[in-house]
Amino acid sequence: MPLAGEAGASAPFSTLRTTAPEYTAGKRAGSQGLAASLGHGNVDSDINMAKYLHFLLPLRGTPGRRSTAVLVGQPDSGECPANGTSSWTSECIVPDTLKKAGNVIMGQGNKKNAQLAENMVEVNPKAPMTTDFGTKIENTDDWLRVSNNDKTGPMLLEDAIAREKIHRFDHERIPERVVHARGAGAFGTFRLFESAADVSNAGVLTDTSRETPVFLRFSTVLGSRGSADTVRDVRGFAVKFYTEEGNWDMVGNNIPVFFIQDAMKFPDVIHAGKPEPQLEFPQAQSAHDNFWDFQYLHTEATHMFCWAMSDRTIPRSYRMMQGFGVNTYTLTNDNGERHFVKFHFTPELGVHSLVWDEALKLAGQDPDFHRKDLAEAIENGAFPKWKFGIQVLPESKEHDFDFDILDATKVWPEEQIPIRYIGELELNRNPDEYFTQTEQVAFCTSHVVPGIGFSDDPLLQGRNFSYFDTQITRLGINWQELPINKPVCPVMNFNRDGAHRQTITKGNVNYWPNRHEAVPPANHSKVSGAYVDFAQKVEGMKQRSKSAKFKDHFSQAQLFFNSLSPIEKTHAVNAFAFELDHCEDPIVYERMAQRLADIDLGLAQTVAEMVGATSPEKASTPNHGKKAKGLSQLEFEPETPTIKSRRIAIIIADGFDPVAFGAIKGAAAAAQATPMIIGTRRSEIFPAGTSKTAGNGVVPHHHLEGFRSTMVDAIFVPGGADSIKTLSKNGRAVHWIREAFGHLKAIAATGEAVDFIQTAISLPEVSLSSDSNVAESYGVVTMKSVQPESLRETVEIVKNSKGFLEQFFYTIAQHRVWARELDGLSTQLAY
Repeated sequence: MPLAGEAGASAPFSTLRTTAPEYTAGKRAGSQGLAASLGHGNVDSDINMAKYLHFLLPLRGTPGRRSTAVLVGQPDSGECPANGTSSWTSECIVPDTLKKAGNVIMGQGNKKNAQLAENMVEVNPKAPMTTDFGTKIENTDDWLRVSNNDKTGPMLLEDAIAREKIHRFDHERIPERVVHARGAGAFGTFRLFESAADVSNAGVLTDTSRETPVFLRFSTVLGSRGSADTVRDVRGFAVKFYTEEGNWDMVGNNIPVFFIQDAMKFPDVIHAGKPEPQLEFPQAQSAHDNFWDFQYLHTEATHMFCWAMSDRTIPRSYRMMQGFGVNTYTLTNDNGERHFVKFHFTPELGVHSLVWDEALKLAGQDPDFHRKDLAEAIENGAFPKWKFGIQVLPESKEHDFDFDILDATKVWPEEQIPIRYIGELELNRNPDEYFTQTEQVAFCTSHVVPGIGFSDDPLLQGRNFSYFDTQITRLGINWQELPINKPVCPVMNFNRDGAHRQTITKGNVNYWPNRHEAVPPANHSKVSGAYVDFAQKVEGMKQRSKSAKFKDHFSQAQLFFNSLSPIEKTHAVNAFAFELDHCEDPIVYERMAQRLADIDLGLAQTVAEMVGATSPEKASTPNHGKKAKGLSQLEFEPETPTIKSRRIAIIIADGFDPVAFGAIKGAAAAAQATPMIIGTRRSEIFPAGTSKTAGNGVVPHHHLEGFRSTMVDAIFVPGGADSIKTLSKNGRAVHWIREAFGHLKAIAATGEAVDFIQTAISLPEVSLSSDSNVAESYGVVTMKSVQPESLRETVEIVKNSKGFLEQFFYTIAQHRVWARELDGLSTQLAY
C-alpha cells in the first residue's frame, strides 16, 4: 500500500496537494500555485482528493484564448453538488469564492494583469511555426544549400528564414543594468488598512478600498546578470505601484542607508565596488583592495559599510528581508501641509539571514537560490507579505535632531520618529516571461503621484536624473510603452516618435497650445488631481557644500554596531576579517583597522589581529555607547512562530520507519512547510516491513549527492534499523548532519536514527534521548522510543512545549540555534 500522503493514497487535499505527481506537473505547466493556495481551505473537509483535474479559465482581454490556470481535486465518486449528477466538471469543484481567487491570480479583477494579458501569446502545440512576419516555416533545422545524395555543398545566402533566425539570435541581448543587474521579481497587490489622509492626499495612501497592483524586483547591486544570488551584497527592493493616478516607483534597498550623501559620487562608489579594471575580478563581491580603499578614504561610507558587513547582506530569502526607501521624500495633504517621510517594508516571516559558510557554498551549489525560493513560495501559495510603514516628520521639525534628516547615510531612530504601519504588500503571481517583465521593468525615483514629492536630499536629487537617463540606454526612449512599464490609468500628451514607438496617436495637432484646445494641462482645463509641486521657499548661496550636520560620519555607525546582538557582532567581526583578508595591499587593511577604531575599539583590535594589521591602541572617535531599536534584525521575529514555507529535509534509505516518516511529512505540510524527501537514490525507496515491489515505496525529491543541507532549513531522520545502517556508512549522509549542525539548523531524529545523530555529531555537550522522553539540546530534538501521541499531524508551535514535533517545529521557527555558535560548538565540527 502507498504511504499516506503519497500519490494514490486517500489523504486530505492539504497533504496531497504538495506530493501528487499530477500537481507537480501542473506547477511546471504554469498553474502559478493557485492550487496550493486553494488547498488551504474552503473545500469540504469530508472530500478526499484522489486525482487532479485540469480546467481552464479565460484570460481577460483575450477573447477566444484560454490558459491552464488551476489544478483542483476531483473526488473518486459521488454526485456533483452543482448539477446533481455523477458528471464532474470544474464547476463541481470550484465554488464562486475560489473562482474569484483564480480571477485575481490570472488577471481578472486586476487591472495590470488584464492589461498584460492583451500582449501575451502562448506556445500552442497545434500552432504552426512561422517567421516573425507570419509566413509558415517548413524546415527550421537545415540551412538552404547546394547538395546531392553524395555531397554537401555551400549554404545559400538567399535563405531568408535562416538569416532571420540567426539575426534575431545575434541581437537578443540588451545592455544589462550598470548596477542591480541580477534580479528576480513578482507581481502582487498593495492594500491600505489605515488612511494617511492626515499627511498625504495621494490616493494610494488614503483610499482603503483600493487594491493596487504592484511589481516588485529584488536584486543584488555589484554583480553582473549572471552572478550568484547569495553573495555578500546590498539587495535592491524596487516596487512599481500601478495606481489610478499613474505609476509610483519606490526604488529602495534592504538597508535603510547608503554609502554616499551626494549623487555626484555615485560613479566612484560603484567603480570601487565593481571588479577591478585591469583583469575584471573579483565578481560580485566587495572583498578587494579598491572597495576598501574607497571606504577608508570616504568617511561618510562608514555607517553603510557596517550594515554591509552585517547579516543583512546575506539574506536567507528575499521574502525575509526588509525594504527601505533610503531617501527622504515628502507628503502633502489637502491642507497644503508638507511632511518629510521615509518608507518601510517589514516582512511577515521576520528578518533572517544565511550564515557565511552557507552563503559561500550556495553560490556554487545553487547560484539561483534566492530566485528559486521566491518562485517556489508563490507557486505553493505561501505568498510573501510585508507590512508597509511610514516615518513622518512635520516640516517644522526638520532641524530638531543632531543629524540632518536629508542625509541618506543616516537612519531616523525609531525612538525619535516612530514607524506608523498603514498597509500591506503581498506577492502572489510569478512572471510570465523573465525578459519582457523582470528584465525590461524600469524604475525611476522621479515617478511619483500627487501627494508624494521630493525633498532636498542630495542623493535623491541626483537619482531623479540618473534613473530616467539609464533606461534610455537600456531600453530606448519609448521604454515607458513596454507592457510591464505602462500605467493602468489613461496616458495622453504630445511626446512623439522616437525608436520603437508603439502608440498610434490620432489627430492633426501635436503641440500645446493648439487651436482645438486638445489635451490641455490642468492649469488650463482646471481638471482636478494633477501633480502640483509644493511651493517651497529657497534661499542661499550657490556653492558645492552641504549643511554642517552632514559631516558627522561616525556616530550612527557606532549606534548601529552597539545595537547588534552578541551573535550579530560576532558575524560582523568575521565579515570584516574575511573581507580584509582578501585585500593584498597592506596600506588598505592597515588603514581600515584604524578606521574600525572609530566605530568600536574592540572590533578594530580583533579584526586587526585576524588580518595582520597593526592593532589600534585607542579610538580617535570614542564610542558613545548608545543603542537604538529596530537596527538588530533579531528584533523582527514573526508575531506568531511559524514554519510556513520552510524546507524540511527527510533523509531516508531502504527500511525506514514509515510511521515517523508519514507523521513528520503530514505535520510539516499541514503547517505550510515544504517537506523534501532526500534518499540514497532518486528511485523508489521502500519502508520497513514492505516488499520491494514497485508502487510500495517513496520516490525522493533528490538524492544525497544531488542536493545539500545548505538548501534546506531543517533535517529530520526517521528510524528504521536497515535505513540507519545504510546511512551510517554513507559519508555524504553524515556530512549532511554535520554541516546542518555547523550552520545552526534544527535537527531531529527518532528511533535508531538517534544513534546515527550521536555518531555524526559526537559532542558531549549535546544530550540525546535514550528512551521515550523527548530531548532537546542545542536545537537537536530526539526521541529514542517513538510515542505515537508525539507524532500527531496538527502541531501548535509555541515555546516550552513538551512534544517531539512541537519542539522540533519551534526550533525551526527560531531560524537558527545561535547557542551552538556562542558556546563554540559549531566550530568543533569539520563540515
